[in-house]
Amino acid sequence: MWLLVASVLLGALRAGSAKLILTGTDVVEKNDCNETVILPCYVTNLRKNNETVMFVTWKKEGKVIFSFHGGRNEFYRDGDFSSAKLLSRADLTKGVASLVLTTRQATVGNYSCEVTESNTEGDTRMELRQSSGSWFLLVERAIIISLLCIVIILCAAQLTVIALKYDIEFQRKVCIIVAVVILAVVAGVGTALFVQDGYTALNQAGLGLIVVPAVILVPLQYFMFGIVFDSLPHTTLALIGLKILGYIIAVVGFALCVPACPPLHASVLIAGLAIMATASLLSLVYVFIMGSRMKDHPRPGKAVEEPLNDAKGVMLE
Repeated sequence: MWLLVASVLLGALRAGSAKLILTGTDVVEKNDCNETVILPCYVTNLRKNNETVMFVTWKKEGKVIFSFHGGRNEFYRDGDFSSAKLLSRADLTKGVASLVLTTRQATVGNYSCEVTESNTEGDTRMELRQSSGSWFLLVERAIIISLLCIVIILCAAQLTVIALKYDIEFQRKVCIIVAVVILAVVAGVGTALFVQDGYTALNQAGLGLIVVPAVILVPLQYFMFGIVFDSLPHTTLALIGLKILGYIIAVVGFALCVPACPPLHASVLIAGLAIMATASLLSLVYVFIMGSRMKDHPRPGKAVEEPLNDAKGVMLE
């Protein structure tokens, strides 16, 4: 008889002290590409599966940031976590007590999930960390920056070749040098902003400073060809057109990449810069070859003008 009473009391005691089993994950990582962060919390041994007897509390560093009282149908949200909401209220009776926060309000730190069903409760804890992910892959960033550097270097090399082989007006020379220096400085600032981790306005501005100011290279190429040739041959016009095409593709790629994280059209941007680099390389080779073929490096057109001037002088005499 005493054994029966003891076993009943022990069973009641065990039933009253039973805990809800909550599962989740020890570490949750967030990155700037995601608009929201989900803090997982699942109850595996609900008994009544009734929302009216459930109470959910989320805390950060011990401070309540969100709670839901099923019996009263009431929500509480801390002012700094106004975006907090249950992942799915309909699935709460199935044990889903996960919390959703916007990435901006989901600050790093330790969070805890506490769920109560009638007189039974349980909790789980997790740490929210900031991931070190980048907007672009490392190899994509390296290619973009390298292509820009190649374009600027080829432009400077072309200017050097022209300066060595042809007479350049001082004012024009200064304008070209200033344009190259400005482009290099702006590209350097853009690179410093672009290489930072995350997906922020600074990263976007950095990429914009890399791509958009490259338009300077188009009129710069035209002016450099103008130093070498009195009238631009079809080849030079084709090279300028190729550079314009590359720039347009790069700008389109930039416009497609800015609103996307991770960027889905990075290849378009890279292709545009690669075309610009190719056009710069071909322009350098063309200027170098044409200069080497000219005796005493006269500009095309001047070889015709000089005999005519000589003939006029003879006639005047």
